[in-house]
Amino acid sequence: MPTDQLFVDLAQHAEGATDAVERAIECIEAFTVRFNARDLAGMDALLHFPHAIVSGGKLILWDRPGQHSATFFDELEATGWQHTSYRRKQVVLATPEKVHLVVEYSRDDRIGNPLSVHRNLWIVTLDNGRWGIKLRSH
Repeated sequence: MPTDQLFVDLAQHAEGATDAVERAIECIEAFTVRFNARDLAGMDALLHFPHAIVSGGKLILWDRPGQHSATFFDELEATGWQHTSYRRKQVVLATPEKVHLVVEYSRDDRIGNPLSVHRNLWIVTLDNGRWGIKLRSH
């Protein structure tokens, strides 16, 4: 990742933080592929449980996979959404086991025009030898 996209200087963090950033970004990118494929089970496979979502002032905890509604993508498509494009993944804190990123993405229509743009904090962690998204805040 180019250093101008980093909020933090990885040299100040514990050894292994650079590799952690690469693994965390790979995890987010894999999540995006599954999201755009409308693959709920595949998305869940890239989350760690319990999984936390901070939405506004509300904390939502998912204790297991399968928490998205079966109509999640139908509802999203009703808005004109066709796919999601990630614009930026900015590291704000990194250790060998945990990476905090500001993730900016757009919900795009069928010809690529953004319908909405979102900027969220995501925390990706290494648990039991696997990188997964532990927390999303929006």
